[in-house]
Amino acid sequence: MRRMLQRLRDDERGHVMVGAPSLVAAIGAIVLGYGAAGDSDTATVIGGFVLAAGIFVTGLARHRSIDYDVFRRLDELEKK
Repeated sequence: MRRMLQRLRDDERGHVMVGAPSLVAAIGAIVLGYGAAGDSDTATVIGGFVLAAGIFVTGLARHRSIDYDVFRRLDELEKK
């Protein structure tokens, strides 16, 4: 039982799915800052949209990859 719990704790599946959209959001934040500092309206707008999309997709990916797994485990426990 202890080994199983340690394996579940150390399992890193699903983290890449959440990390990739976070990287996109970070790139959007950099472009947003670059556009704001350089008075470039186009870069500012594009950076803002990329940042917003990255944040939205990060939440969606987290919910899909992590929360669904938790709900599946809870459903299995309720059936027992």
